[in-house]
Amino acid sequence: MKRIEVEKRTILIGLAGSHGYGLNRPDSDFDFRGVFIAPKRYYLGFDRIEQKDNGWDEPGIFPFIDGNKDTVIYELKKVLQLLAGANPNVLELLWLPNYPVLTSVGQHLIKHRKLFLSKKVKHTYSGYAFAQIKKMETHRKWLLNPPQKKPLPSDFGMENEEPLIKDELNAFLEYLYILIRGRIEFLEEAEQLYKLLTSDIDFKGVLKQYTLPDEALEYTQNLTNSRKDFIRLLQRSQNYQIALREWKAYISWQENRNPARAEMERKSGFDLKHGMHCIRLLRSGLEILQTGKVIVDRRIAGDVEDLKAILKGEYAYEQVMQMADDLVAQMESVYEQSTLPYQPDLEQINDLCMELVEMRGWSQL
Repeated sequence: MKRIEVEKRTILIGLAGSHGYGLNRPDSDFDFRGVFIAPKRYYLGFDRIEQKDNGWDEPGIFPFIDGNKDTVIYELKKVLQLLAGANPNVLELLWLPNYPVLTSVGQHLIKHRKLFLSKKVKHTYSGYAFAQIKKMETHRKWLLNPPQKKPLPSDFGMENEEPLIKDELNAFLEYLYILIRGRIEFLEEAEQLYKLLTSDIDFKGVLKQYTLPDEALEYTQNLTNSRKDFIRLLQRSQNYQIALREWKAYISWQENRNPARAEMERKSGFDLKHGMHCIRLLRSGLEILQTGKVIVDRRIAGDVEDLKAILKGEYAYEQVMQMADDLVAQMESVYEQSTLPYQPDLEQINDLCMELVEMRGWSQL
């Protein structure tokens, strides 16, 4: 969809990112996030759209996003799915301190924002925080022990054979996933496992991201009716592709780092921004479990200066990791006592979706 079509049907746009957290500096980028309701053909026809995240140099209605590359406007159904899943980046969209665009339909959505709060935040916020930790650990490893050379297939026991390429690996792992899913799909006693496999975790993504462990090779061989030498080649190819991916990430990291951020990282021994976001996410998740509210603006939460101290390198890597461990332990302890439901009410969310679409109407583009 063209930018102007999306903007005409936009119900809210909020100022997110560092400005939303109260952590912005004079040179900070402006991150805008919003919601729009697609025209009738996207609901009743074959057309599909989930979000608008580019094309902001096209003619539009809202001048403040002209040419801004850090702008995403989600379609309503997509954003409701992310909200119901307790996606941290999207949950905060309904609790931002500043909305440059807010219609009556957008206000109705915000009025019902507590519908989306559930104990799932423990898993999603800690999961997003763990992703920040993994980035910290990777960058720290690169700082302290940088890779010396590009990996070769021979490094992984493939001297006389070509490794499987990424598409070949993914095709086989897709097949493996379908076989595993089929094994448990119709077993009554495995209903919860099937739900976990297909809804609660991205098991397909796990298969594609990590090497098959040695203890799973024989099972994989039997399940897929494959030759033993092929399964071994598969595992070695996975190891090689993962190493190659890390090498490319290392080169990109070296070439594209912000100089000031790189210098702070060199001095402190870890990526300060990732460390700050890790702690922010864990504190936010804990607050939601305790209070049933999402506090985006850290000035209101009262820890903005502490988060800035992390960004300035006033905490050592070990201190930040200890803070993270303590927050995870606190989340564990308050999880059961939290008054939030274990899951959001999807029927109510579905009703809200229909209300919002009807309020916006089909009459205009």
